[in-house]
Amino acid sequence: MVLGLGNVLFTDEGFGIHVIEKLQKICKFPDNVSIVDGGVLGLNLLGIICQADYLIVVDAIRNNGEIGSLYRLEGDAIPERIRAKNSLHQIDFIEALTMCQALDKVPETVILGIEPKDIETLGIKLTPTTHEKIDQMIDMVLAEFDRLGVDYQKGSSDNVSCDSI
Repeated sequence: MVLGLGNVLFTDEGFGIHVIEKLQKICKFPDNVSIVDGGVLGLNLLGIICQADYLIVVDAIRNNGEIGSLYRLEGDAIPERIRAKNSLHQIDFIEALTMCQALDKVPETVILGIEPKDIETLGIKLTPTTHEKIDQMIDMVLAEFDRLGVDYQKGSSDNVSCDSI
């Protein structure tokens, strides 16, 4: 499962949603792969994420790095790095992931993120630096599929403008 998180109403906070929207337009995946817009649902995602064997989360992550830096977090680095995050939806997401333990179904999880420039300004467009990183993030998502041996078909991203997303 690829899970995009974020709020598209607050500039770069919607990065994860923009990425999965473009991913769905340019790639075809087998039936056992789900692409999910998790928005800011947090704990409401419990049922969905517990169904996954492998979970790839895409989101904006404040890590005090350079704006536009891309991150890959897994294992013990996830809760530690996310606690320093910027929004309640990520705290709720970690709680949902933790609650999967009670159901004895915790998916192997990787979080792919970007250092955002602005997650507080009301606006539906990403900042230019963040916007320019969508294709690189899609490549990171697809690298996870390659690592897992999951087949997919990728069309040309030239036909899909990030502006239309």
